[in-house]
Amino acid sequence: MPVTTIDELLSELEVIIAESAEKGERAGYFATLYHKVTSKVKEGIDRNDFENGPRMERLDVLFANRYLSALHQWRNKLPLTDSWKIAFEATEKSGILLIQHLLLGINAHINLDLGVAAVETIQAGQIQDIHKDFDAINAILGALTYEVIHDINRISPLLSLIGKHSGNTESLLIQFSIGNARDGAWVFAEDLSQKAGVEYTAFIAQRDKDIATLANSLIKLKGFIRCTIWIIHLFELKNVKKVIQILNTGKKKFMKADALAS
Repeated sequence: MPVTTIDELLSELEVIIAESAEKGERAGYFATLYHKVTSKVKEGIDRNDFENGPRMERLDVLFANRYLSALHQWRNKLPLTDSWKIAFEATEKSGILLIQHLLLGINAHINLDLGVAAVETIQAGQIQDIHKDFDAINAILGALTYEVIHDINRISPLLSLIGKHSGNTESLLIQFSIGNARDGAWVFAEDLSQKAGVEYTAFIAQRDKDIATLANSLIKLKGFIRCTIWIIHLFELKNVKKVIQILNTGKKKFMKADALAS
């Protein structure tokens, strides 16, 4: 069943994280990042940081339910969006780096889901009304993602080698920008808000195909960068439970997940 509040969402994410740690499922990596983001959104609502707290919670819940639905569909072998299918299938491939798993989730969730959730939140209202709250979620996700990437050094000690390819403008893995994803997602939301009926559904489907293409670019690498990723992967921590524990460092709220995974 879809969650209806942020508290329900946090509880659901904790279950996913615990189960992933217990079963060794890499799908728990993005769930861990997402829990951090959701916690920050809840704190912001409690502090009245957002333009409209109740609307922000509605946006956050609608946004999250698209991820939760996709995960449920994947686990139960049901049809799901191509963007999320690629992200979840990658969790079953041993050669994918942690950073790639996180970016695949961000790619599907921001580039596809956020725009849809924004339109669903405003319903018959004006899309511009939600622009500030839309940017706020992206800012939180961006800040926490870079914070987590900094912590990834404990998991992937040679990750800095990717910097050797900073001049590679053809690789999405190198050039991926949360800011660009946010801007593209907003343009998509503006356009989607003008659609209805069959045209609305078709517009989302086409967007999904485009974002799936970007997802493939994050994992189907060529040339020297492919060799670099292979070397980085050799030294990256492979134990899913330990990776999740490190990502959760200092978070007492994850003691439940840790206990279930033991």
